[in-house]
Amino acid sequence: MWEGGQAAESPAPTATAPRLVDRAGFEALVASHHAEIYRFLLRTTGRPSDADDLSQETFLRAYRAYRSLTPDANVRAWLFTIATNLSRNHFRAQKRRRAAHAAASETVSQHGAPEPDGVMIGREVEAVVSAVVSRLPLKQRLAFLQRKVHGLDYETIAGALDCSPESVRAHVFQALRKIRQALRGHELIEKEREP
Repeated sequence: MWEGGQAAESPAPTATAPRLVDRAGFEALVASHHAEIYRFLLRTTGRPSDADDLSQETFLRAYRAYRSLTPDANVRAWLFTIATNLSRNHFRAQKRRRAAHAAASETVSQHGAPEPDGVMIGREVEAVVSAVVSRLPLKQRLAFLQRKVHGLDYETIAGALDCSPESVRAHVFQALRKIRQALRGHELIEKEREP
């Protein structure tokens, strides 16, 4: 609560009264990070409904633990750690989702309307990359998305994945190698040009 432009002192928590959650601070946290956490979860799961559910669960868990967060904590890394752990649990329960997502992506690309060559090739490359990423082992997928899509540093990702920064580098390297191999082996549509 604000009084005269300054934060009002909250009563100190006691053994019987927990520390109050700063609603405005938490709402600002959600406003600042929700879109990025949602995009990460969407890329991780490949399904908007799963990303919605997991992002809501991420912020629900963050709200429950918010009062114990230290003022100097890296909130972004903390939220990615929560989201990563929820992703792991999600895939443990839904192992078949990766195959279903790859099949759905392939079906959509096969039934799309004819488009100009450049757009069509761009979409084909995107579909190939998405399919390869969706088939990566979970740790490689999570490391790749957090590093290359969300720009997190190796140490932060290591904390979220509960491994060393060197392991994260190896996961990202392996993911990139597999994506490059898939693009090299994939014949993009080449329209024959008339002389």
